[in-house]
Amino acid sequence: MDRRSFIASTALGGSAAAATLATPAISQGMEKLTMVTSWPRGFAGLDDAAQKVAQNVNAMSDGNLEIEVKAAGELVGPLEVFDAASSGQADMYHAADYYFINQHPAWAFFTGVPFGMTATEHNNWYYHGSGAQRHNELGEIFNIKPFVAGNTTAQAGGWFRKEINSPEDFNGLKFRMPGLGGVVLGRLGASVQNLPGGEIYQALASGAIDGTEWVGPWSDEKLGFQEVAKFYYTAGMHEPSAALTLGINLERYNSLSQTHQSIIEIACGHANIWNMSQYGYFNGEALRRLAGGGVKILEFPDSVWDAFGTAAQEVYAEFSEDDLFAEIYEEYIAAMQDSSGWISRSTSVFRRQRDRVLKG
Repeated sequence: MDRRSFIASTALGGSAAAATLATPAISQGMEKLTMVTSWPRGFAGLDDAAQKVAQNVNAMSDGNLEIEVKAAGELVGPLEVFDAASSGQADMYHAADYYFINQHPAWAFFTGVPFGMTATEHNNWYYHGSGAQRHNELGEIFNIKPFVAGNTTAQAGGWFRKEINSPEDFNGLKFRMPGLGGVVLGRLGASVQNLPGGEIYQALASGAIDGTEWVGPWSDEKLGFQEVAKFYYTAGMHEPSAALTLGINLERYNSLSQTHQSIIEIACGHANIWNMSQYGYFNGEALRRLAGGGVKILEFPDSVWDAFGTAAQEVYAEFSEDDLFAEIYEEYIAAMQDSSGWISRSTSVFRRQRDRVLKG
């Protein structure tokens, strides 16, 4: 399958998108950019990352480049932000790129994929390997200039109304999970849904879905999932890293000065590290509160992990029929193995010994 076949049936390519570009807001040297996001206003961690990018840009440009953040639904729907930025209806989006695997499955690599990189490994690949280059290559197909601009780190396996004791327990389960992780669960018989964040609690409370993953203890607690489900699996196969993207309409990006382009890049890089640290700091104490409040903290049994792994390899083989996906997957796995090889012999050993010594 040719890498560009995914856009043949869409209205995102060619001159049609360019013809709808919004007129840049330029007044006396000041430029204003509109950012549409997949997050409701005030969503812990996710909206924080989008707002951090805007704050960084506004501060570093001394007010000469301003980003106005539009939360989910204020200009376009939460899953429509990609199309809005690609077509020029908005200047940029902030979202998780795996929401857009129907545009091309390789977008998943720039959020998180089953049995893939941790947040540290992802940054290694993105900033010093081929990650950013591949992100840009994919973005050019869709008239997007992308930057990683946040990371919620390892995502929890999710909330369930009953314990998961075997792979068969996923058969017929109505579960919310986007990206390639959702495709994997579908192979196990789950009825997978890709609900935006603002709709998940009501769907879980009403029984429209049987379970959900969202982010991790801090964000999950904020949404109140512990009120309607009591079984929480803290390790998941689907997103060992969950990077967020700022995607700018490519023509709009190219119209900016080099100074303003550099400011955006630096603002996104800072938001990425800041957001990772935010989740690293708050997840632990949130998990402690959840456990103290009666939530049962669990791990999937090995049989479930094995079933996840088998299904994931089937999914990768299927999508690797696309040239670009296959190329990125090969580079991604090689980079992951190199990073993991060092981490497993350094940080992992230290943490094991640290915990042993301190407990002793």
